[in-house]
Amino acid sequence: MFEGFTDDAGQRDRSKVRALLISNSTMHGGGYLQHCAATIRDFLGDARRVLFVPYALHDHAGYARKAKAAFAALGCEVTSAHEASDPAAAVDDAQAVFVGGGNTFRLLKALYDTGLLGAIRRRALAGMPYVGSSAGTNVATVSIRTTNDMPIVMPPSFGALDLVPFQINPHYLDPDPASKHMGETREERLRQFHEEHATPALGLREGCMLRVEGPTATLLGTTDARLFRRAQAPSEHRPPCDLSFLLDPAFV
Repeated sequence: MFEGFTDDAGQRDRSKVRALLISNSTMHGGGYLQHCAATIRDFLGDARRVLFVPYALHDHAGYARKAKAAFAALGCEVTSAHEASDPAAAVDDAQAVFVGGGNTFRLLKALYDTGLLGAIRRRALAGMPYVGSSAGTNVATVSIRTTNDMPIVMPPSFGALDLVPFQINPHYLDPDPASKHMGETREERLRQFHEEHATPALGLREGCMLRVEGPTATLLGTTDARLFRRAQAPSEHRPPCDLSFLLDPAFV
């Protein structure tokens, strides 16, 4: 049994989890993390030493430079996991972790390969602030089964950090009634997910984010989220609003 997907996941104690799960790192017309910078600063509080996980993109060094510049503007010092001789051990030296976006399959495989999956989960379950955007948000959930990405590599399992007991679909797109595209819409793909699984899936439109503080989950941002449940009509949720019911593992 791989460490990332265990039979007792449903019994996981998430009562201390602090997570900021962002749909997208860049909004049209703005800079990297600009649209959510104030929320990240408030969420991190006194935490200043941040470990960046760059593995969702191929150019780790270039990605790290980008993250370091963005977090320096927030008064934070960033080290990148790819620079550490033991990335998993580097988690223990950090006060917070930021997992950036890119390809979710590549990211999750790297989390398994480096031992970061278990190390980040252990610290996050103990209360270390976790910030994720896009793919970094995907891997914070039960599994990566609702990612938008192509499987360019194969992780040992689709099981992810499981910091929250539901799925997220970042960059959620509404159907365009004027489009002549005949492929499945995002909503149709999420309905297909629910043909096989009962876990709720939260579609986060760009500009949307979810802040989790122990038993409380608050939807933030400038766009609405769309919640999908098996055999039920999707529901719309406008920030700021309370979505704490999603943290109940019994909610399906």
